[in-house]
Amino acid sequence: MKRKMWFYSYLSNILVICLYATQLSSGYFTAYEAQENDKNCFCELRGSINDCSCDVDTVDHFNNIKIYPRLKSLLVKNYFRFYKVNLNRKCPFWPQDSKCAIRFCQVENCEEQNIPKGLIEPTKHHHSNGEPLGAAYKYAKEAQEPACSDADDFNSILGFLDTSISDQAHKEFELWAKHDEAEEDFCIMDDNQEDAQYVDLLINPERYTGYKGDSAHRVWKSIYLENCFDTQNHSNSLPDYIAHLDLRNLCLEQRAFYRIISGLHSSINIHLCAKYLLSESKDFLDPQGIWGPNIDEFKRRFSPETTNDEGPHWLRNLYFIYLVELRALAKAAPYFKKEEYYTGIVEEDEETKMAIKDLLSVIESFPSHFDEHALFSSSREGIKFKREFKEKFRNISQIMDCVGCDKCKVWGKLQTQGLGTALKILYSEKLNQATVSGLWQKPNIEGDHIFRLTRPEIVALFNAFGRLSNSIFEMENFRKYLR
Repeated sequence: MKRKMWFYSYLSNILVICLYATQLSSGYFTAYEAQENDKNCFCELRGSINDCSCDVDTVDHFNNIKIYPRLKSLLVKNYFRFYKVNLNRKCPFWPQDSKCAIRFCQVENCEEQNIPKGLIEPTKHHHSNGEPLGAAYKYAKEAQEPACSDADDFNSILGFLDTSISDQAHKEFELWAKHDEAEEDFCIMDDNQEDAQYVDLLINPERYTGYKGDSAHRVWKSIYLENCFDTQNHSNSLPDYIAHLDLRNLCLEQRAFYRIISGLHSSINIHLCAKYLLSESKDFLDPQGIWGPNIDEFKRRFSPETTNDEGPHWLRNLYFIYLVELRALAKAAPYFKKEEYYTGIVEEDEETKMAIKDLLSVIESFPSHFDEHALFSSSREGIKFKREFKEKFRNISQIMDCVGCDKCKVWGKLQTQGLGTALKILYSEKLNQATVSGLWQKPNIEGDHIFRLTRPEIVALFNAFGRLSNSIFEMENFRKYLR
């Protein structure tokens, strides 16, 4: 009898211990509480990234351990820290009546002596990245100059031929060449315009400047409403006109467009929350501030309670755009490995090339890349969607001229251009042609090769991807704070 009583007592103790352990480990018996905790810790994202073949945990580990540290050391190199941009273009869509007067909105001037000579004084017949001039060069006047000292003798022999090309013809050839090169662009470039200037990204970091209100909302509302495909929602409320539920009736291309824009928006908001202006000095001549993470602001922008349950969906879209740009870097890796990353500082240029190759080898090892072939089939409808994508992204690049804060405009333009460059890579027929032809296996690529990116495109792409990588890294920090 005593043995039986001892056995039942032992069994009951074991059950109590098991139930207690189950509660601690959030097992099946506490599924309801676990669900509530997940809702409270809304940035504890798990599971599949919709429309992609990998999950959130895989991206978190890959980015935070392998990608982010490499990008952090790469993007301080001179080739990537100086971005040329035109901040004086007028907004083409509405009167620019709300220029930001906050001191932290201003861009700190870049002293010319600090810019590497290789960027502002490129070698003859070469771009600022050290690469030979593209298709436009062969129609330029310089290309028509005789290359040998006895050119006059040849002219006397061929004197009956008029070998000259008129100025008007030169201009037309250049326009044709530029049209050919811009045919695959998803963004409108402004780095070659007269008002364009170099901005040092290291002394003008992306962070909260105080720019907000109607002007900022009007920019994002225009990006979503005027550029998105037809949806049923026409509300003026921010959570309403970027609602997740509207996507159920959209095809893959339309859904991808929205998710890319939403992911970019989420990334920018995370940067502002991670580097929020916590305090500032009152000296206008010497503006100083202390920036750091603002947990309440992060919750306001992304928690289910303040976003109609949409915040977690917006955060998940960050992972979607990350995979899109990651795939673009992997696809163009053979091209990037051939780049010179020329600044004129020989030792650093070599270090940059080595760092790029190391980063690309890691990116190429990622097991579940975004499948760009799922979008834009060769059907008439697929071709139509691709054309609409280009039109919409070019429109977005123009909307960035309507941002009232100069520092916000720099980073808005850079990230939009970086995204446009990624899409150009993913859907470039010229890049596909170069890859199929085996161009990247040749020891030297000829000057006028099939596919080419300009230095501003390369700088924008790597920095834009760096911003997404930083956002995912900061997400882990916010998870720790919220726990």
